[in-house]
Amino acid sequence: MPRIAQKYSRRQQILEALAHMLEVAPGERITTAGLAKEVGVSEAALYRHFPSKAKMFEGLIEFVEEAIFSRVNVILGEESQAMPRLERIMLLLLGFAEKNPGISRILNGDALAGETDRLRARVAQFYDRLEMQLKQVVRDAEINESIRPTITASSAVNVLLAAAEGRIGQYVRSEYKRMPTHNWQEQWQMLMSGFFRESVAQKPQHSLARQGNIATPRAQSVGG
Repeated sequence: MPRIAQKYSRRQQILEALAHMLEVAPGERITTAGLAKEVGVSEAALYRHFPSKAKMFEGLIEFVEEAIFSRVNVILGEESQAMPRLERIMLLLLGFAEKNPGISRILNGDALAGETDRLRARVAQFYDRLEMQLKQVVRDAEINESIRPTITASSAVNVLLAAAEGRIGQYVRSEYKRMPTHNWQEQWQMLMSGFFRESVAQKPQHSLARQGNIATPRAQSVGG
């Protein structure tokens, strides 16, 4: 196997082992010694691929960013109306957390207790970026569909994101028994009831979001 491929494979293995440990040991702090044992290498070998444990966590956060925002772009390209766009993006976030229990602890912040502040800031940045994208979807609705939220766009989007973050938090707190997507469909209908109202008709325009572009730089892949 080429040397570059071996390096990527080992990095991938380390990140997968970290995600697995986060899943099977809820509430426990991950140590590099434990992670090295899980991977089957020495701690020194871990540091040849990642200079610190924080960088390993950052690798998982980068994986989240790549997985979520690449799919958001697909949704924006496939859907032209705001309500299905919002619904699919929120379900994407919840479904991703549900399928990746260990990583849901990072999204919830539970796994980052005692870790560097930079990691919590990075997760906050992820949510800020997602919130900005949702706001753009709402703004597009006024331009292209002549509808707008019954409250300010910022407040409306915050309600949606708070609901999703709450479901992820319940998932972690229940030790993965309370699925984020359980009963979400009926809850979504309630959230959407009265969410939009008619606005003054405007000439349709194309925004950055309609073209499938997100304002912030594209995240690196896990092995990058």
